[in-house]
This record gives sequence, C-alpha cells and structure tokens, in this order.
Amino acid sequence: MSKIKFGTDGWRAIIALDFTVENVARVTEATAKWLIKNNKKSVVVGHDCRFAGELFAETTAKVFLANGIKVFLAKGFISTPMISLGAVKLKTDLGIIITASHNPPSYNGYKIKAHYGGPMGPELVQEIEDIIPDKNTTDYNSVNLKDAESKGLLQLISLEDMYVKHVEENFDLAAIKNSKLNLAYDSMFGAGQKVMTRLFPDIYHLHSDENPGFHGQAPEPIHKNLLEFSNFIKDKKNISCGLATDGDADRIGLYDNEGSFVDSHHIILLLIHYLVKYKQQKGKVAVAFSTSVKIKNMCEHYGLPLEVCKIGFKYICGIMVSEDVLVGGEESGGIAIKGHIPERDGIWMGLTIWEFMAKSGKSLKELIAEVYAITGPFWFERNDLHIDEAIKANVLKNCKSGNYKEFGKYKVKRMDDLDGWKFFFDENTWLMIRASGTEPVLRTYAEAATKEIAFDILVDAKKVLLG
Repeated sequence: MSKIKFGTDGWRAIIALDFTVENVARVTEATAKWLIKNNKKSVVVGHDCRFAGELFAETTAKVFLANGIKVFLAKGFISTPMISLGAVKLKTDLGIIITASHNPPSYNGYKIKAHYGGPMGPELVQEIEDIIPDKNTTDYNSVNLKDAESKGLLQLISLEDMYVKHVEENFDLAAIKNSKLNLAYDSMFGAGQKVMTRLFPDIYHLHSDENPGFHGQAPEPIHKNLLEFSNFIKDKKNISCGLATDGDADRIGLYDNEGSFVDSHHIILLLIHYLVKYKQQKGKVAVAFSTSVKIKNMCEHYGLPLEVCKIGFKYICGIMVSEDVLVGGEESGGIAIKGHIPERDGIWMGLTIWEFMAKSGKSLKELIAEVYAITGPFWFERNDLHIDEAIKANVLKNCKSGNYKEFGKYKVKRMDDLDGWKFFFDENTWLMIRASGTEPVLRTYAEAATKEIAFDILVDAKKVLLG
C-alpha cells in the first residue's frame, strides 16, 4: 500500500489510482482510532460533486460505524462550508468531506474539519497521518447503513437545509432580491449549485448541473478558467455582478458589470470596508503572506490590528478560533468573516458583497473606488514558472543567500521571508517568489500601482530567475 500524506488542505489523490475505497478506509480507520483515543464519539460526513463521492462517503461512514463512532451522513452532495457548519450545529467532534476542492477532475480528496467549523490544526492532522495503517483492518462491508440508522448510530441529515436556514438568518436577502441588481452565478459544476438555485432561483445560473468531469477543467475560480462566464457578462450587458465558486464552493471568484475579474485582494478590502464603515464591526484582520500590502493601509485607516501569517487557510483559522477576527483571507480566493464559521466560504463572501451593493445602491466599481480612496489603486498579478528541479533549487539557494539585489530595473530596498521571499522595490511595489512543495513550479507574484508595471516586474523577474 502507498504512503498517504496530508497536504496543506487534506489528502488528495487520483481516483482509482491512489484514491481508492481501501485507501479511504485506511485514512478513516486512523481517524476513528484518533477519535477513540481522545474520547470523542461523533462525526459528520459528506461529499461534493466529484466522481464516486457517494461511494467514498458511505465507505467513510461504515468504517466509523464499525469502530463505534456515531455518524451524521449528509444527504446528496454538499459544499465544504456546509460540513464545517454541520460540525458546529450538530456539535460533532469532527467533520469529514470527500472533496478535491479546485483540483482537476481526475482527483478526489479527504478533508478533516474540527468541531469549531474550520480546518483541523496541522499538528492534530499529523497525529492522524502518523497512525494510518499500511492495510485497512476494518470490515466495513459487514456494516449495513439501514440497520445502523434504525439503531440510532447513523443519522441522515440535510446540511443543505441547515445552510439555507443559516443564510436566511444572517443576510438581508430581501434587500438583494428587491434591488435592481441583475446577478449571475457560475457554480463551475460544483457543490454550490443547488443551494444557490434555491436561494436565488431567478438570477442567471451557469453550469448548475451535475458533471463530475467538470468539462475537463479544474473547477478553480480564476479568470483563465472563467472566460465563458466573463464573456457571458460582457455579452448580456445588463449584469451587475457575477459570482463564481470552486468545486466545493469554499473559494470565490468575482466579476464586475463589465466582465472584469475582481481578485481576492480587492474582495478582502471590500469586506473590511463594508463590515467596519457600513456595519460598525471591529476585529483583527488575518491574511496570508501573499496578499496585498494595501490591506495594511486599510487596517491603519480603520485602526484595526493586522496579522500576516504563513500561506494556508489552516493558519488563518488558527487565529480565528483563538482571537476576535473580523476578516481572514488568502490570495487564492479563500476568505472568512466574523459572524459565520472560521472557514473559507465562497457563497457567504459573495452574498456579503451582493448585500453591500444592494444596501449601498452602488455598483461594484463604485465600491472599489471607495476602497481606492483609502488605499490608492493597485494591481496584483501572478505567474507560475514550470521549471526543472535543478533550476528551482538554484533559485531558492540564491533567495536564501540574499543574492538578488535587483530584478532588471527594479532595485530591492528590503526583503521579507515569512513564507517564501518578498522583495520590496518600495512600500507598495513588490515581487514574491515561492516554491511549490509538490511539483517543479516556482510561483512569482507582483503588486504595483498599475497592471503594466506588475506584468513588467514578472517579465524582468523571469529573465533574472531563469537566466
């Protein structure tokens, strides 16, 4: 049997190659043993829209049941935020969601959520990983789900109903629906489709049907994957805002009325602005190392404490469960806010922006202009360099040794190495280099006052890094 390792957000593997029923059973057996060892007795289990999700979720449930763990099993496919909310509302000790999030359609995965409704801490996940057996020993095939249900050991639950109710209690949906906003949603064939159709049956819906192959495209809500959605907005000419979410609906993509992509940095700033100025809320802001420096400007403007942490939402979640956090966010579209759960939730963030637009009576571009009045305009760009390991190792060696003093015409004034290397050319202009831990890829990021400068920085950086 292959060694199973959890990455930054769960275990992911190719379906039928490594992501098999037996390997899911191995991971679940270890999780069950961990629960028993820590005197914990209940779990909520679900799956998203990926191939064989129901089979893997039922296998997971059977292994838990065979080990004496009470199981709440979600009916139908659900989003990751629904399983996290379920863990809180049902007061279970853990939540398990079968999902590979935004990964290509050939993948599936296994995420573990803690009782507080967010990613389990990395040190606890490591405890589970350390006891994954080489071979599953639980006879899960002998478990009959109907029998377990009749004995009260298994309870089928509609997490979708629970989530809809939670949304209705926390948003002014009437304000959104009664506004003059023409809205659109692209589920990317993902797990947000049913709940959004229920909440907003009359808006434009794209790709709201089950397609485990996602038309061959990774369901990641970045612009290059959403060109059809962008063109749809441009062609319609009457859409106020477009929301997109990834395969398990925890990441957000956003478009303005011109079909232009609004990145996570702008969304984080919009959320801070709305929650503080319009809703009179306060709290710390926690963001990943790769986010815009303009967040610091916004926090200084409103007198909010700011903490910059390593990349990975689990680090933001760790801050959220121990401190009073207003907004927590990362560059890749994962954002959480006060009043919900310490979990990324693309739908929740999208509805917050739609409510902001409806209540203010302003367009997304007008609201971004309000943000720019505080922070100044900016542009963020990213380029992933696919290179061989030898070149990657040499670049990292040069970064560690402080050998990069300039990138073409851009002179380095200072450097920060919290998680990767951030080279500042001035306080608002920077280049970041960070290596992928799993593939021969160097991620390069740039922020500048304009799109042209940001792209130019990345071009010069590529020349220097690759010689």
